[in-house]
Amino acid sequence: MDMSEDTPQTLLLVDDEPNTLSALRRMFRREPYEILMAGSGAQGLQLLEAHEVGVIISDYRMPEMTGVEFLRTVKARFPETLRIVLSGFTDLQSVTAAVNEGAVYKFLTKPWDDTELREVTREAFRLHALQRENRLLNEQLRAANTELERFNRELERRVEEKTRHLEIHAASLRVSQQILDSLPAGVLGVDLEGVIVYANTRASDMMGEAGGALVGALLKRILPDLATAIADTPEDSIHARFSLAGESKIDTSAQRLGRGGASRGWVITFFE
Repeated sequence: MDMSEDTPQTLLLVDDEPNTLSALRRMFRREPYEILMAGSGAQGLQLLEAHEVGVIISDYRMPEMTGVEFLRTVKARFPETLRIVLSGFTDLQSVTAAVNEGAVYKFLTKPWDDTELREVTREAFRLHALQRENRLLNEQLRAANTELERFNRELERRVEEKTRHLEIHAASLRVSQQILDSLPAGVLGVDLEGVIVYANTRASDMMGEAGGALVGALLKRILPDLATAIADTPEDSIHARFSLAGESKIDTSAQRLGRGGASRGWVITFFE
């Protein structure tokens, strides 16, 4: 992403000498910059409040506020702005200290070389664009991380809710099993293929088989007459006495689960 294509390249020139400002403006007239000019550090700060400036070129020797003092203030208040100072050799120690502390991006000596100053300025704008792009990407990353955290919290909430529902369902199944096992009647569940898929404790006791052996057996082996009646009847329920594997007869009630095409099998209740 090239942020320089959609970001105005605004250059601020600061010098207390009008002739110097005019000379700098002429030097940059062929460059694609929006140029602002200030005759003092205070005026420069006012312009920075009103405009998004990418690069500043400031003289060092100015009344009231030196160029380095001005750029130190700019660094504190507008840290993304790239700061260049024009200085004489006599100011070298002060400017070098400012460079070392990060207040000044580059410094060039007077009289400056036009070609060098133009290239340094272009490089400063490129760096400013990269810094701005990096900031925007970091903001997007923070926003994405915030959204991811929100999504994770919502996912955790849903998992906890689903877990609670599963625990309640499991508890309900355990209670249902206990209720069915406590009934004085035998209860069988039979699927559409005639396979016993559930047997309560009373049913196993009455039929003399362990529950595990009863479940999975064919109904026609345990209650053959009832199995035949279920296969032949169009009714949703049967109430009669049927032989238990060819032996004693027991009172039996068979109820279809579902209706018609939605049938899922039968629930059978019987008493000795």
